[in-house]
Amino acid sequence: MLKYVLLLLTFSLSTQSNMKEIYTFSAQTNVREWRIVNDGVMGGISKSSLKLTDAGHGQFSGHVSLANNGGFASVQLNTTIKLTEANKFIVLRVKGDGKRYEFRLKGNLSQYESYVHPFATTGEWETLRLAISEFYPQFRGSKMNSPNFNFKSIEQMTFLIANKQEEDFEILIDWIGLE
Repeated sequence: MLKYVLLLLTFSLSTQSNMKEIYTFSAQTNVREWRIVNDGVMGGISKSSLKLTDAGHGQFSGHVSLANNGGFASVQLNTTIKLTEANKFIVLRVKGDGKRYEFRLKGNLSQYESYVHPFATTGEWETLRLAISEFYPQFRGSKMNSPNFNFKSIEQMTFLIANKQEEDFEILIDWIGLE
């Protein structure tokens, strides 16, 4: 039994050694680096905020409303992260509320489309590995007939909720990594 525990621990440590945190929330984080973009850009009335918890986690929370053709809330960070062929996954350390979210990437700030990877949360802290090759292009809620994400860098990262229902939401973000 001990042999299997050691083997599992070794495997766990070896898989984590390739992971590099590219954004970490902490007590020193300036949450104003992130920008709230809700459905108000198209007439909706959803509300959201990004705050720092006492424990130093990012807390993205609010209320999604379907009124006035609304239905989404998001928070995004403009950044420059160089990618190599060895980078295969975006890794998220989050604690959601059991709801579905999307993590979105842009390879270039000037592009209209975002590259989307949906994920579900369990209500517990979890580490999610999202394959970069599975981020598909989407514009205004419609999937596009274009190749999946294949850029040499990431210039924008976004957390978004848009479950086609009126709901309160809250997701805690510890860090975002690259593997």
